[in-house]
Amino acid sequence: MKKVVLAYSGGLDTSCIIPWLKERDYDVIACIGDVGQGENFEAIKERAVKSGASKAYCLNLQKEFIEDYVFPALKAGALYEGKYVLACALSRPVIAKHQVLIAQKEKAVGLVHGCTGKGNDQVRFEVTYRLMDPSLEVIAPVRGWEFKTREEEMDYLASKGIKIAVTKKKPYSIDTNVYGRAIECGILEDPWQEPPEDIYAMTKSPNKTPSKPTYVEIEFEQGTPKKINGKSYAPVELIQVLNQMGGDNGVGRMDMIENRLVGIKSRETYENPAGTILHMAIRDLESLVLDRESLHFKEIFSQKYAEIIYYGLWLTPLKSQLDAYFKKYHETTTGVVRLKLFKGTCTVVGRKSKFSRYNQKMATYGKGDVFDQSLADGFIKLWTIPYMKR
Repeated sequence: MKKVVLAYSGGLDTSCIIPWLKERDYDVIACIGDVGQGENFEAIKERAVKSGASKAYCLNLQKEFIEDYVFPALKAGALYEGKYVLACALSRPVIAKHQVLIAQKEKAVGLVHGCTGKGNDQVRFEVTYRLMDPSLEVIAPVRGWEFKTREEEMDYLASKGIKIAVTKKKPYSIDTNVYGRAIECGILEDPWQEPPEDIYAMTKSPNKTPSKPTYVEIEFEQGTPKKINGKSYAPVELIQVLNQMGGDNGVGRMDMIENRLVGIKSRETYENPAGTILHMAIRDLESLVLDRESLHFKEIFSQKYAEIIYYGLWLTPLKSQLDAYFKKYHETTTGVVRLKLFKGTCTVVGRKSKFSRYNQKMATYGKGDVFDQSLADGFIKLWTIPYMKR
C-alpha cells in the first residue's frame, strides 16, 4: 500500500477522502493542524482513525500561525482586493509545511488535500508541497472523484457510518481559525441574497450589540501589537481578546465578490473581528509616524504582499524581500491607537507615539500658529511650472 499524508480537517471532503483512498489501497496518515478552529481535536483524531486512517497527528500550530504568518501580513497591510484580511489563506502554508515534514518523517510517497479544482486552497497547498519537497506525489481526490455534489458526499459518508456536522439543510462550507472565519456555499452562492444570520458565529448582529460603545487601546512596538488597554498579551491571546471584543460589538463582518486565482468570481463571507481592528489601528499609527512618500509607496507593496498570500507564494523570494522592506518600514511604528467599537463599526478616535511627526504648532489655525503662510504663493507658482504652456 502507498503511504500518503492527508491534510485532514474532519469536514465533509476530507472525511470522504480517507475511506475513498482506502478503497484504492492507500495507507492514509491524517495530519490535523490546530490553527484555532475551536474544535474537539481528540474527537477529530478518533473520527480519522474510525474512517480508516492508520495514524493521526494533531499539531498545535496557533502560536506559529499568529507570529510567523498573521503578524507579517498585518505589518505588510495585506488586504486582498482592499478588503479580505486573508485569515484562511494564511493558515494554508503553515499546515502544508507541517504536512510535508510528517510525510518526510513517515517516509510517505505522497501528499493529499481536500481542495476543489475551483478554489484557491489547492494552489496554496500544492505550491508549498512542491517548493518544500518536489519528490512527493500530490493527490487531489476532490478534483476528479465521482461525487458531483456535497449531497452525494453526505450520502457516501452515511453509507460508511461516518457522522459529521454538515447537513443538507445547512450545506455551508466553513473554514475557521483563531484569526477568522470563512463561509461559502448554499444560499450564499447567490450574490443578491443577504447572508442569513445563522451563518455567523464570531460576531453578533449589530442590532443585538450594546447600546454604548466599547473603547479599546492597542499598543504596538515596531508594528507588532503587544498590549490591549495597557495589559500585555501573548500573540494568540491578544487575537482572542480582540476577537471577543470586536465580535461582541458586531465588528468584522465582510461580504464581498472576490476574484479567485483560477479566474472565476466567487461570493465570499468572512468574520474577522481582530483582523479588522488591527489593520485599522496599525494603518492609523503609520499615518502618525511615517512621512508621506513612505506611506504612499507602501501601498504598492501592500497589494503585492496580499497577492503573494492569496496566490500561495509564501515561500518565494519576493515574499522574503518584502519582509525585509517592512521590517525597516516599521522601525518607528511604536505607539498607542484608541478605537471605538459600536454597532458593527470600528473607528479610530485617538493615537499617540514618541515618534509622532504631527506638529500641532504647524497644523493649528488658532493661537500658537508658526506656519509661515507667505511661503505658499511661491510654492504654488513653482508647483505649477511643469504644467504651464510655454
